[in-house]
Amino acid sequence: MTILSGLVLGMFLAALDQTIVSTAIKTIGNDLHDLTAQAWVTTAFLITSTIAAPLFGKLSDIYGRKRLFMLSIVIFVLGSALCGLSQSMYELAGFRAFQGIGAGGIMPLALAVIGDIIPPRERARYQGYMMAVFASASVLGPVLGGLLSGTNSFLGAAGWRWIFYINVPIAIFALVVIAKVLHLDHVRRERRIDWWGSVLLAVGLVPLLVVAEQGQSWGWGSVNSFACYLIGAAGLALFVWVQQRMGDDALLPLRLFRSSTFSVASAQVTIIGMAMFGGMSVIPLYLQIVKGASPTKSGLLLLPLVAGLMLASLATGQLIARTGRYKIFPVIGSILMVVGTSLMITIGADTSLWVTDIYMAIFGVGLGMNMQSLVLAMQNAVPAQDMGVASAASSFFRSIGGTLGTAIFLSILFSLAGSKITHQYATAASNPSFVAAATAHPDQIASLHQHLSGGLDDTSFLNDLAKPLSHPFFVGFSDAGDVVFAVVAVILLAAVVFSMMLKEVPLRMVSGNQARAQEESVAADVTADMSADADSGDVLPASERVADDARTGSAGDH
Repeated sequence: MTILSGLVLGMFLAALDQTIVSTAIKTIGNDLHDLTAQAWVTTAFLITSTIAAPLFGKLSDIYGRKRLFMLSIVIFVLGSALCGLSQSMYELAGFRAFQGIGAGGIMPLALAVIGDIIPPRERARYQGYMMAVFASASVLGPVLGGLLSGTNSFLGAAGWRWIFYINVPIAIFALVVIAKVLHLDHVRRERRIDWWGSVLLAVGLVPLLVVAEQGQSWGWGSVNSFACYLIGAAGLALFVWVQQRMGDDALLPLRLFRSSTFSVASAQVTIIGMAMFGGMSVIPLYLQIVKGASPTKSGLLLLPLVAGLMLASLATGQLIARTGRYKIFPVIGSILMVVGTSLMITIGADTSLWVTDIYMAIFGVGLGMNMQSLVLAMQNAVPAQDMGVASAASSFFRSIGGTLGTAIFLSILFSLAGSKITHQYATAASNPSFVAAATAHPDQIASLHQHLSGGLDDTSFLNDLAKPLSHPFFVGFSDAGDVVFAVVAVILLAAVVFSMMLKEVPLRMVSGNQARAQEESVAADVTADMSADADSGDVLPASERVADDARTGSAGDH
C-alpha cells in the first residue's frame, strides 16, 4: 500500500494535467496576451504524452521499471515548474510538451509496476484504486483549473500559475516514496531500441492530433487538413512496416496482436476513450451554457459521474480478486454506458439537474466497470516480459480514442448548434411570450442577432437576455448535444460487441516478476536440453519433452 501511494500520486498528477488547463486557458491567454495560441498549449501536452507512452513502456521492459518511472516523474516536475514560469503562450506550449513526455511515462509505468509485484487476480483490487484515481483526476481537472485560475494572486504569483506549481511538491513526495520503498529485481536484456519506430510514430500521430484539434477552425476539407491526413497516413504505414521488421524489439510488437484478447481489448479501450473524453467534453458545455453553471460549478456537477465510476471500479476490482473472472464486467459496463448515453439523448433545456445526475451516474458506473478490467485483460494476455508494452498500449489507445472523440464530438456539436438554434428561434417567432419580450426589449433582440451572426465563440451575452429570448438558444444547443449523445451511443454499441468477443484468458496466479523468472528459466532449460540433444544427435525427443512440459504446465504459466 505504501508503494501504491507513490504510484497513485504520480498517476493522479499526470491524469489531472490532461484536463486541468481546459477551464483556465482563457485566463492564461489573456494574462500572456496571446489567446489565439491557446490550442497549442493543450495539443502539445497531448502529442508528447501519447507518443511517449509506448516508448517508456518498451524502455522499461529493457532497463527496468523503477528508474524509468522515476525519470518520468523528474521530467514531469521540471516541466511543471517551467510551465509556471512561462512568459508567453509559445513558451508555455513548449514547456507543456516537455511536461507531457513525463506524463506519458507515469501512467503506463504505474500500471506496469503493479503488474510486476502483484499477481493478476490480486492485481485487480489495486488497479481498481488506480483507475478510479485516474478517471476522477481527469474529471476533477477542470474544477481545480477553474478554481485556481479564478484566484487573482496567491503567494505573489498569478492564480493560474499554481495549476503547475501545485504539481511540484506532490510529485517530489511521490518520487521520494518510490525511491525508498520500491525494490524491483531486474535483469537487463540486450535489445535494440526502436528509435525509428518512435520517430515514425511521431510523424504519423502529430499531424493527426493537430488536425483533430485544429480541424474545426481550419475546415475538415481544407488544404492544411488534407496535408495532415496524408502525412499522418504515410507515417503510420511506415511505422507498421518498421514494427514488422523489428520483430520482438519493436516499440509495439505486432505479435501481441495475434492474441485475440489483446487485439479486442485494444479496440475496446479506444472506443471507451472516445466515449469518456468525448462525452465528458459535451456535458460540461451543456451545464455551463444551458444551465448557467460556472466552470468550477460545472465540474462539481460531474461528481455523480465520478462517484459512479469510483464505486464501480473499486467493486469490480474486489469481485475479480474473489472470483478470478473479468469478462462479464466489460460486457455489463458497455451496456450500462449505452443505456446512460441513450438516456442523455432525452436531456433538454428544461431537464432537472437531478435527472441529469442519474444519467451521468449510470454512465460512470459503466465506465468504471470497463477501465481496469480491460487493462488487466491486456496485461494478462501477453508474456510477462511485455508487461510494460501492454500497460503502455492501454494508455496509448485510450489517448488516441480520447483525442478522436473530443475532436469528432465537439465538431458535430458546434456544426449542428447554429442550425438548431436558428430553427428554434424561427419556431419561437410565433410564441406570444417571445413576441412580447422582443417588443419590450428591442436592444436585446439587436444584441442577439449580432452575436448569432458572429458564431458561438462567446455566449456570455445570454446572461443579459430576458428568459423568453434566451430559451430558444438553450433548446437549440441542447438538441445539438442530443445528436452527439446519439452518436456516442451508436459507437458504444461496438464496445458491447467487442466485450462479448473478448476471450477470457485465465488469470495468472503469480506476479509479473515471478512469471518473467519462470519464462527465463524455461527458456534456459530448453536451450540447454537442445544443446545437449544436438551433441547426442537426439534433437526430436527434446522438442517433444518441451511440448509435454507446456501441456502439463510444468514449464510455467506460459
